[in-house]
Formats: sequence, C-alpha cells, structure tokens
Amino acid sequence: MPEPTAPAPSASSEQDRAWIAEALRGDQRAYERLVGKYERALYHHILRLVRSRDDVDDLVQETFIKAFAALEAYTPQYAFSTWLYKIATNHAIDHLRKRRIATTSIDRPIQTKDGEMQMELPDDTYRPDKPLVEDQRRTLLAEAVEQLPDKYRRVIEMRHQQEMTYEDIAETLDLPLGTVKAHIFRARELLNRYLRDRRDSL
Repeated sequence: MPEPTAPAPSASSEQDRAWIAEALRGDQRAYERLVGKYERALYHHILRLVRSRDDVDDLVQETFIKAFAALEAYTPQYAFSTWLYKIATNHAIDHLRKRRIATTSIDRPIQTKDGEMQMELPDDTYRPDKPLVEDQRRTLLAEAVEQLPDKYRRVIEMRHQQEMTYEDIAETLDLPLGTVKAHIFRARELLNRYLRDRRDSL
C-alpha cells in the first residue's frame, strides 16, 4: 500500500516561498510584495490584541522588520503567514506588557486563518545592570538617528519625539500617507541595522 503523500502547498504559499527566496537574494521588491500581501491582515490581527489604533501602524511595521531580520531562520515547511502571525502576536503582547494595558487573556489561544495560536510572553528575568544598559541604548539610538538621511530622520523625530500621527506627518510635510509610512519603515530598518552592528558595545 503506497504511503500517503503530504498535501501540495497552496498557490499562495508557493508565491510566498518564491518571494522569500528573492528577498534573501537582496531583491527589495520581494520585501515590498510580502508587505503588500500581509500588511492589512496583520493590521486587523494586531488591532484585536492591542485595541488601540494609535499603536497598530507602528506594531505592524515593527513586526515586518523583526520578520525580515530573521528571514533566514524561516522554515519553508510551515506557512509563512503562520510564522508571521506568531511574530506579530508575540510583539503585540510584549508591547502590552510594557505599557501595562489590560488585554485578552494570555491563556486563551488566538484564532487565525491558519488555526489556533498560543501567546508567548517575554522573559522578565531581573537584571541589576538594566538602568545602565538602557542609558547606553538611548545614547546609541540617538547616535543612530543622527546618522539617518534627512528625509528619514525628520519623519522618525516627528513620529517618536513629537508623537505625531502618520496622517499629521503627511499633512505637515505635504507628502502622501504611503510615502510617510515607507520612509518610517525604511528609517527603522536602518536604525535596526545600525544598532545590530553595534550591539556588542552594550
């Protein structure tokens, strides 16, 4: 009796794998296609968790940055969407823990189109040197922001120092909303790269 064969991957999964392969080869358009495909779904998924539209855009962008930074660790035998939702869920929960916002019970699985997913909480291990490390991080972050090209530094400062909304930034700079989001996304990528390259100094 022949052994049962595994179901063939869906056309969507095959598309994701092709784009991931292209992204890993350095094709920026492949990253943009993945963002375009999952951005809206991630927005609604994260909104269900944090219940604050003011934070969702940032969390979506940060989820993609985390995912793309770890893309080499993605295992193609699993759906990319499942892997991405897991990163989004854990990042949202981490955000809520830091903000001490009441949210959905952490014991209840989250329903996604790929099935149930259990939330995982970050480790809160005590570190006596935490204040010193945080001061070093702030200094390093300020240095990183100063290294950004003007168009990226401006939107990052408006978003995180002046706490302006994406819409207000677009109106102030007379730029399309999509351009503002793209600039902030690119700025965060550059900041992450700068900080990652210097993490040994922390």
